[in-house]
Formats: sequence, C-alpha cells, structure tokens
Amino acid sequence: MHNKDKKSKKPAIAGEIIAGFPSPAEQYLESPLDLNELLVKHPAATYYVRVAGDSMINAGIQQGDILVVDRSLQPQDGSVVIAAIDNEFTVKYLRTDGENVRLEAANENFKPIVFKSGMELKLFGVVTSVIHQFVK
Repeated sequence: MHNKDKKSKKPAIAGEIIAGFPSPAEQYLESPLDLNELLVKHPAATYYVRVAGDSMINAGIQQGDILVVDRSLQPQDGSVVIAAIDNEFTVKYLRTDGENVRLEAANENFKPIVFKSGMELKLFGVVTSVIHQFVK
C-alpha cells in the first residue's frame, strides 16, 4: 500500500462552531489537524513547559497547562515570557519602558518583580500558546 493510500490518523477540524445560538448549517470536515503545524511556527526554537502555580491565572494560564514557548521571538513589552530570576524560573508578563524592566503576574496576589542592580534576569522565550485540558 502506498503512503498516499493510507488514511490520515490525525483528527480533522470539524469546521466552525457558533459560540452562542446553534446554527442549523450542515457540519463538514476540513483537512486533518496537526497541532504542531498549528501551534509551532519555529520548530527548532520551540519547546513546551508545564505550568505550576497560579500567578498567571487571569491571563488564562492555569496549574497543569502546557505552554508553547518560542525562543526565536524577540520579547516585547506585554509579552508573556519564560524568565529566570537569579536562577529561578517563572512565567510572567514582561513590562519595560526603555529604562526599567519588571515582571508582572496576572494575579493580584503576586507583586511585580522590579529589577534593580545586582539582580540577574534571563529570558528563555515568548509564550505563544496555552494548551488547557478540561478533562485530565
């Protein structure tokens, strides 16, 4: 059997769904869905990391979620980044005004981390997607 004769084992996108009142339109299948193709733009620079903690809960990032992180992207003000502060890893919003840099949580129970002389900050990529499962 030739490769092209084999049916794809990838799930297919079942079209669009209205997130409101149901549509009587007939559902149809699109091409097979490859999550790596959908979520990963730079494979050689991309990695996944599982979330521990709730400091980014109001950004839709919850305990146990998987983050898709791209090291090739240049972090900008407002990017969600993976960072190491004095060798401790975290996920936070990057905030910069040109002179000052800080990391902010998306949870009011966590104070911003403002960088001062003597503190070491290393950025390890920009979070591009969050994979959140409803049933685990």
